[in-house]
Amino acid sequence: MKNNDEDNNNNPNIGIFDSRFSQTLRSVQGLLKGRSMPGKILLSQRVDPIDNSNLSSPTYTRSNSYNDAGTSDHASETVEVEVHSSSGIPGENKLKISTSHVENPSEDVRKSSMGARATDSARVMKFTKVLSGTVVILDKLRELAWSGVPDYMRPTVWRLLLGYAPPNSDRREGVLRRKRLEYLDCVSQYYDIPDTERSEDGINMLRQIAVDCPRTVPDVSFFQQQQVQKSLERILYAWAIRHPASGYVQGINDLVTPFFVVFLSEYLEGSIDNWSMSDLSSDEISNVEADCYWCLSKLLDGMQGHYTFAQPGIQRLVFKLKELVRRIDDPVSTHMENQGLEFLQFAFRWFNCLLIREIPFNMVTRLWDTYLAEGDALPDFLVYIFASFLLTWSDKLQKLDFQDLVMFLQHLPTQDWTHQELEMVLSRAFMWHSMFNNSPNHLAT
Repeated sequence: MKNNDEDNNNNPNIGIFDSRFSQTLRSVQGLLKGRSMPGKILLSQRVDPIDNSNLSSPTYTRSNSYNDAGTSDHASETVEVEVHSSSGIPGENKLKISTSHVENPSEDVRKSSMGARATDSARVMKFTKVLSGTVVILDKLRELAWSGVPDYMRPTVWRLLLGYAPPNSDRREGVLRRKRLEYLDCVSQYYDIPDTERSEDGINMLRQIAVDCPRTVPDVSFFQQQQVQKSLERILYAWAIRHPASGYVQGINDLVTPFFVVFLSEYLEGSIDNWSMSDLSSDEISNVEADCYWCLSKLLDGMQGHYTFAQPGIQRLVFKLKELVRRIDDPVSTHMENQGLEFLQFAFRWFNCLLIREIPFNMVTRLWDTYLAEGDALPDFLVYIFASFLLTWSDKLQKLDFQDLVMFLQHLPTQDWTHQELEMVLSRAFMWHSMFNNSPNHLAT
């Protein structure tokens, strides 16, 4: 034990892990006290037949509440985490999270809001300190960003987390200028040419992109602007041409949208519903497109197997998700298996579009703060996020037959979600990852 303690003391990652784990536990306390859980949402069953051919087909105001908000007044609380293996009591294979006591819900919400106001300024100061250094320490930035990034800092933070902008502030402006010019050259060489100079594959790819862009985030009117769709088209075509191993794959159009709104926020103010591309200069539009292109490239460089032929990377993660759900919540796993529901039938879209189509768009950038903070570990951490997301409706899922399961999972009731539900999903995911990821019997290989 002494040697282990010495090793831990000498490991700089232990401090970061302990800090984040403690913060996450405090977050769960604040989110659980006196609040109804999303899993209690009940919908009437739908009995009319469904079209199974659509199983794998897809169909900025935000909260200031971060993970450490509203917890300082409740230091005496504890969080109990309990795991029952499938070899124990039948029906009890669930991870349970509970608090030692529950306060009046309305009083708790008031205190949580006070806590958020008190801690937001402290978080902003921490970000400012990290970002103001001559060289940004990326490990510290990742630790902060995991729990959410202040809106106006997000463009800078995302560029740094993805390695698009260099940590050295003296080099940053020059690198961004050079990369933006390189993007313009790519567009000029491959996009701004007549179809007679494109290959047949290039023509077909551009045609598919042109079909998909109007379908991108259909619930947000901003994305229906023609100038927005042309920008998305240029970004996606340039990316696909420069990445021939995969080319364009449906779903990648969704992955551009968080970058697009984040980098536009440097030029446009207020609600996204009031944004107009006509308010931007051509240079500003080019800068936004270039930043989206390079950040999309950096993101997908770590998930190359997700979009190559047969998308083996996604299939591997779907299998891991199935095994993780079986370990955490065996009753749900068994029920879905008994109903003949394959995880690929609903989870493929989750991994392909990274949940963008499953949650309200105004919460996507908060989710992506955590995605990008995970860095190279993101693909495997997605398994834990998606398990937490699925098991939000554990009780509901066990009451549905096959057709109702498919309909429910294709149209999850997240339209009224707030950031509290999303923070709960992320908190559970972090704890399950901490508990299970290094367990030798965790996932089959």
